[in-house]
Amino acid sequence: MANDNQFRTRTRFLATRGVREYRATIPHVLRPDDAVLEVGCEWGTTTAVLAQHVRSVLGTDISRDCIERARTLHADIEFATLDAFDLRAVLDMSRKFTAVYMDLSGLSGYRGLLDLIALLNSYGAILAPRLIVVKSGALKHFATQCSAWSAEAPPD
Repeated sequence: MANDNQFRTRTRFLATRGVREYRATIPHVLRPDDAVLEVGCEWGTTTAVLAQHVRSVLGTDISRDCIERARTLHADIEFATLDAFDLRAVLDMSRKFTAVYMDLSGLSGYRGLLDLIALLNSYGAILAPRLIVVKSGALKHFATQCSAWSAEAPPD
């Protein structure tokens, strides 16, 4: 049974569609003093863009091969292997992130939407970042169809 204390996060969630939109958010929503965690960095291309705008960035991916290639391509940026669903490993990093960028291609369709929402909620609760930007066309579409009920302003 839900209560008033559940799902109370101060984290802002921003859903984007496609890599172009995902990267376009960077200069608009990030601050120079931000510490960013990128989950699903693959070869570190977006991580390198993030690094140009923030104090620090850590790029992570589940694939060791991707992380090795990212380190080769971007030797000046920090990368680590991480399973996005291993919340213990996320906690064990013992780092304060003010923003999280998530590009989890395996959860891009509607079938993965519930898993993605649960993951976003977990990161919001565990890391308490100011912002989470996620690349998911399904989530963006879903969010455009949502509004909060209010007796004072019922929806159309």
